[in-house]
Amino acid sequence: MVPAAPKNSASVVGGKRPPPDRSVAPAARNRRLGIGFIVPVVVFVAVFYLYPLARNVVLSFQDYDIKSLYSGNAPFIGLGNYRRLLSTPAFATAVVNTVVFVAGSLFFQFTIGLGLAEFFRHSFPLSPLLRSLMLIPWLLPLVVSGTLFRWLLDTSNGVVNQILLTLHLIQAPVPWLNTPHTAMAAVLICNIWIGVPFNMVILHSGMQAIPAELYEAASLDGAGRRQQFRYVTLPQIGPVIGIVVTLGLIYTLKVFDVIWVMTKGGPANATHTITTYAYQLSFGGLSEFGLGAAAGDLLIVVAAVFALLYLRALHADPGARA
Repeated sequence: MVPAAPKNSASVVGGKRPPPDRSVAPAARNRRLGIGFIVPVVVFVAVFYLYPLARNVVLSFQDYDIKSLYSGNAPFIGLGNYRRLLSTPAFATAVVNTVVFVAGSLFFQFTIGLGLAEFFRHSFPLSPLLRSLMLIPWLLPLVVSGTLFRWLLDTSNGVVNQILLTLHLIQAPVPWLNTPHTAMAAVLICNIWIGVPFNMVILHSGMQAIPAELYEAASLDGAGRRQQFRYVTLPQIGPVIGIVVTLGLIYTLKVFDVIWVMTKGGPANATHTITTYAYQLSFGGLSEFGLGAAAGDLLIVVAAVFALLYLRALHADPGARA
């Protein structure tokens, strides 16, 4: 009897079986590995971003107050919270304060930051040390910065009043945080102090990327430092300026800690922004959760618009991503 040949004898060469084709296995492993990396991110975004955002939107269409927490009854009122919010004088004041706070912060943070970036572009012995010291306001927690300025501007024991009294520049202590105009100026100055280092660092990085040949050519053409700054530096860092301003606007829109620590939105709503007003509506004793959610949604829409502008600017200038 002749033994039957094995079914896969055609694939046997010289008595040895060729190794199996494993070309598909790495692709499958890579696919599973990719899914393993993506799933935690998707779950994190869904749980901590998308769900709270969706819940906040739903809440803004409901008459949700402190009683709803216990009864679970929150009637759907459509755009009622938005209509009520837009007709509230306190919210109108918060909108105006937000515009003043954001515009003032951006202007002075950018102007001072640009000046410091240009100053540190020219190397000198203490340049690295001074640049490091300039980062301190940016590195401090916002609550610490707000507490520091509240202590400095305290009416009775504040350092600022003590210095002014010693120099006989004032006759009596000034209630910096208890007067509407000075309170807004105080929180504005504190936020400017915090934001200047960010502008300085980003703008300085943009200036460092400018080829030295451009300044040499401008110098040979007789351009002084002012002309070089105007015709070489500013045009070259144009995309960086756009990104810095857009990011600064987004960050300033959501500033809460500094204002709440220093004034809690007072006196008489003089320093309330949309952020602090939304917090007060929901958690500051009013317990108007639906109304606070509506205020938060309006702020999210404004911030989202500028976030899209930032992404567009970033996409238009890939070099700014570095």
